Amino acid sequence: MHFDSMSAFLAMGGYAGYVWSAFGITALALIALVIGYHRTHKKRLEAVKKQMAREKRIKDAQALENTL
Repeated sequence: MHFDSMSAFLAMGGYAGYVWSAFGITALALIALVIGYHRTHKKRLEAVKKQMAREKRIKDAQALENTL
């Protein structure tokens, strides 16, 4: 499609409400997915770090127990 001016482009031939709302909804969905991924990733990293620290404490306690 060829548009004569920027306002004609933004009007999208009378379908601007549908076109721009579809772009907006898609952008919001993608942003929500990225934010959700980062939050989940951060929580999983913290859980792994806690698990590793717990396993280290258990291993250290077992090693100390073997020396007594």
